[in-house]
Amino acid sequence: MANVLNLFDNAPFSAVALTASVNVVPNAYGRLNELDLFSDEYVPTTAVMLNIDRGVLNLLPMGSRGGPASLGRPGTQRLEAFVIPHIPHDDAVLALDVQNRLAWVPRGDTAGELAAGQDLIESKLITMRRKHAITLEYLRVGAIKGAILDYDGTVYMDLFARFGVTPKSVDFTFGTASADLGSKCREISGYIEDNLMGDTMSGVMALCSPAFFDRLVTHASVKEAYKYFVATQNPLRNDLRKGFIFQNITFEEYRGSATKLNEDKSTSVQRFIPDGDARFFPLGTTDTFTNYWAPPDFWAQTNTAPNPADRVFVAPLEPMEFGKGMKIHTESNPLPLCKRPSVLVRGFSSN
Repeated sequence: MANVLNLFDNAPFSAVALTASVNVVPNAYGRLNELDLFSDEYVPTTAVMLNIDRGVLNLLPMGSRGGPASLGRPGTQRLEAFVIPHIPHDDAVLALDVQNRLAWVPRGDTAGELAAGQDLIESKLITMRRKHAITLEYLRVGAIKGAILDYDGTVYMDLFARFGVTPKSVDFTFGTASADLGSKCREISGYIEDNLMGDTMSGVMALCSPAFFDRLVTHASVKEAYKYFVATQNPLRNDLRKGFIFQNITFEEYRGSATKLNEDKSTSVQRFIPDGDARFFPLGTTDTFTNYWAPPDFWAQTNTAPNPADRVFVAPLEPMEFGKGMKIHTESNPLPLCKRPSVLVRGFSSN
């Protein structure tokens, strides 16, 4: 058998190599990443300052040629600082984890080599990156809900309060057979269009909890439209939960969730969109959804905007006391923001 690489000889990877190892893992950030909803902005600070402008569009009076023009008046504006979350995560590989462990080999290869220390480190890094990825999806869902939450559900940032916006909710009253859900959809689309405040959009989307989606497509005022939609979409081939268009709104069942560690050390499943809810937001905007990225908490990268390729940072390996193993430190520093929370709508049913 081949010799086992000494895990403790000169730290197997540099910080650059470790970060590169993390970055080869596919970006499994979830549905909001696939939608490309958020533009990315990389900043050299740990907070961003936004100018919240309440400009008013008013009609202009006609005037005579050569005469005085009407004067513009400054809109109401204020500066608001938004602190970018810092999300550190530590793990370790112990000598005990490596000792006597066989390396993975391709099917049919019976070499049976012992595992090398860096194999376990890379495996740990993959898992750590995936934890950062699902956390980013969770924060982005918070941004389209208007409230960015910490891991335990506590509110980190209430976007409606920060931007001075009253949240908009629409009751679909699924329990009422005569309810006109088409008019409710048109109400939502019109509300979003009216609140773009200078931005543009290509459409409206709703990410729905499974319960909301099921009650929507089985409601009397939608069932006929859903039947014809199904007929043209080849339901034997396509998963129709991934996009049902009704009243020009794309409804999609969203099952995003993660394991939550409770205070008593037990675990529970935390759905990103509460059961029975749907969240409506515009697609194709240019300046409404932005993901800000701050530099890591590393000496060499202070006051330096991060590289777009480095969204999850890895510190150099740190040997444990008495050479018992290696400590691994990763972190990410994202702030997904909806800068026009007035375009966000909650859908629910009171019956």
